[in-house]
Amino acid sequence: MNKSVMKLLLFLFMLLSASSAFAAENGIDAIFGTINGYLASVLFFDVMPGEGNMPFIVAWLITGAVYLTFRFGFINLRMMGHAFHVIRGKYHSKDAKGEVSPFQALTTALSATVGLGNIAGVAIAISIGGPGATFWMIIAGFFGMTTKFTEVTLGQMYREYRPDGHIMGGGMQYLSRGLKEKGMPKLGKLLAILFALLTIGGSLGAGNLFQVSQAMGAVQTEVAFFKEFPFAFGVIMALAVGVVIIGGIKRIAHAAEAIVPSMVFIYLSACLWIIASHAAEVPEALGLIVSEAFAPTAVAGGMIGVIVQGFKRAAFSSEAGIGSAAIAHSAASVKYPVRQGFVALYEPFIDTIVICTMTALVIVITGVYNAPEHAALVEGSKGAALTAVAFGSVISWFPIILSVSVVLFAYSTMISWSYYGERSWTYVFGESYSMIFRIIFVLFVALASITSAGNILDFSDLLILSMAFPNLIALYILQGKVASALKEYLVKLRAGEFEHEGKSM
Repeated sequence: MNKSVMKLLLFLFMLLSASSAFAAENGIDAIFGTINGYLASVLFFDVMPGEGNMPFIVAWLITGAVYLTFRFGFINLRMMGHAFHVIRGKYHSKDAKGEVSPFQALTTALSATVGLGNIAGVAIAISIGGPGATFWMIIAGFFGMTTKFTEVTLGQMYREYRPDGHIMGGGMQYLSRGLKEKGMPKLGKLLAILFALLTIGGSLGAGNLFQVSQAMGAVQTEVAFFKEFPFAFGVIMALAVGVVIIGGIKRIAHAAEAIVPSMVFIYLSACLWIIASHAAEVPEALGLIVSEAFAPTAVAGGMIGVIVQGFKRAAFSSEAGIGSAAIAHSAASVKYPVRQGFVALYEPFIDTIVICTMTALVIVITGVYNAPEHAALVEGSKGAALTAVAFGSVISWFPIILSVSVVLFAYSTMISWSYYGERSWTYVFGESYSMIFRIIFVLFVALASITSAGNILDFSDLLILSMAFPNLIALYILQGKVASALKEYLVKLRAGEFEHEGKSM
């Protein structure tokens, strides 16, 4: 690293530290609280007549996911087998272009979604919406599979190679280029810039600050040193993140390829251990999840309230409809755009239908979500802590393993969201400034360990949900192109044209 970069890094660190101190002394966090109120009034205004409450952004995501699933003939069921063969390399083409393999793109996108939403988010959803929220999370994950297919296919269709050899793809590309094809260049460019800015904010907030904060909280319960010296944890995480993200998408993909399978295996093994040890209680837990989905008891908003909690947490967990995953998948080396779209079907399936369901079963079986002694955790929305209690009630030493899992989940999410933010930053400011964002991202990692501005973190969460608005506009407008490409691909597949295209890896 040369002297100019070192000077820039030092300057930015001093600036961020000063900003943090200023925020604490002058109530900047309170200002963000006011902004959140206005933003939430737009995203969460009630579109449900009568007594129910259905936030606009949740209805927006539900409508889009259900419509696209019917539009493409339940592609989320029909093509899962074919998608598996694509992932294992059966249809790899020698003339396919890209920076990473389809599997690496999948693990990179999964590393962004398989994270604290699976640990903390599920617990929060159940503590607020009851066990029935799990049912609607599964439903949201099922329909979200088609949303992922659509946005990833578009990400591949409208990606472009930049002069430096890197690929630029994602919502900003299919918004600008796709809407230009439809005769709406100004609207497309405006929405593309909006999407990019929202992604940058979400990357630094929910994809960075929130991850470090939650991971540090989990580690501090097991390692007293980090309670006294929290900044040390931030520095360690910053170094670990920096080593990977400075190398770009290829290094990020290699890291994700190694981390994601391992962390999923560790976490699911613990879940299955608890579920197996309470096998006799599983039927009752499943019955409670289904019955409470349609006839909830003591839940604000009744059935609509449960649906909202399920879909809201599923959106945070799988990011289906948000458009973020298309940025990672656009770098995949595939010959046909819809082929990578099939691969993306597995994201909500693994993230929401499998992992979130396992977490939910553990929480429901152990009963921690409605235990009086844990009321403080529920009221404070301490989802990760509540999940830790659930695991700890069965496996006394598991909180140590959960701490490791939380750190791995947070780390993997951060390296992927750094790429999302960097590509969006580059789209707005140009390729020559991409390294500046990576440095800023690393500095935010260190800063997260010494700041606790809650409203700023909530603001970044709202930015991520806001990404769904411009993203789904593009999906509605460009669905016809995806349908044509899908039809053409399926004709070739049924005719056996792909049988000798590649060899298994």
